[in-house]
Amino acid sequence: MTRHALAAPLFLLAALFALPRLGRAQAFKVARFNIGGDGGTDYLTAEPGTGRVFISRGTHVMVVDGATGKVLGDIPDTPRTHGIALVAGAHHGFITNGGDSTVTMFDLASLAVIKKIRVATGGLDGIMYDDFSDRVILTNHSRPIGTLVALEPSSGAIVGTVELEDNGPEGAASDGKRRLFVNNEGKSTIQVIDAKPMKVLASWPLAPCEGPTGIAYDRATNRIFSGCGKTSVVVDAASGKIVATITNGDGVDALGWDASQKLIYVPAGRDSNVTVVHEDAPDRYSVVGTVATMRGAKTIAVDPVKHVAYLFQPEYGPPPAGSPAPAPGSRAPRGPVIAAWFFAISH
Repeated sequence: MTRHALAAPLFLLAALFALPRLGRAQAFKVARFNIGGDGGTDYLTAEPGTGRVFISRGTHVMVVDGATGKVLGDIPDTPRTHGIALVAGAHHGFITNGGDSTVTMFDLASLAVIKKIRVATGGLDGIMYDDFSDRVILTNHSRPIGTLVALEPSSGAIVGTVELEDNGPEGAASDGKRRLFVNNEGKSTIQVIDAKPMKVLASWPLAPCEGPTGIAYDRATNRIFSGCGKTSVVVDAASGKIVATITNGDGVDALGWDASQKLIYVPAGRDSNVTVVHEDAPDRYSVVGTVATMRGAKTIAVDPVKHVAYLFQPEYGPPPAGSPAPAPGSRAPRGPVIAAWFFAISH
């Protein structure tokens, strides 16, 4: 079990921006907690309405109470973990493990591991649940070409696979009707997948977006939001046409979407902030706030019931003395984790 160090919450207000459509400013409050524990991170997932947040930590997944930062549990043996999907109807959760090319299937109530599912394509990364097909969808950085793999959520059985056009597929989203949308980071495209036969229907270019990662879909307006460094885009899901652009920070790796509030959250790990955008109309968007976080915090999860957005990022100390200098173009070695910062953004 990881240590449960917890700092007192730190509350601050984000910068205020006028929202012309509503004629008033938007203020965002941030609570920050040091939740302790070892390991890096990738994605996190909020369980709607319960306050639980599942956080990837490299070799395990921490479960945290979003209101207090208290550690509620820990799921072990998830080597090079990336993402977590929750399926309330099946009472199961699923974790992608890039290190041993498995998916950990666990019980949502007890957090006990049920089994590990071997995925032969490899490159496990993103994961989401499609309510239309009732399948758990994996987006895999497989080689030589990326894949999308579907699991049945009650048994964990693999029930479909489709090859994509890029070996760097990132987030996926569902229209709730039959289609899945997958961002391809390398080619800067969205591919459209028929969720039933697992068949590619179309590929749409996303320029001026480069390297799309996070994705969300608004079922009320039939719009796709693709998160990209500096310039994110809004896509008409009927035609594939880009209908709006959003200016945000750099270092984006996920998107948050609160459908009832019509708010998009775009985290920027290089610029240490989250751009909050309001959907004024299907083709019109306003930045309503920029919330300060910390460098490296590039993924996000939104609880659409409690209307809170969550981020997580470890803080690293200096590398050990005598560590070799990094090769040109590579990242400098990290030191040990000295704090583990969990952020809750509300308004």
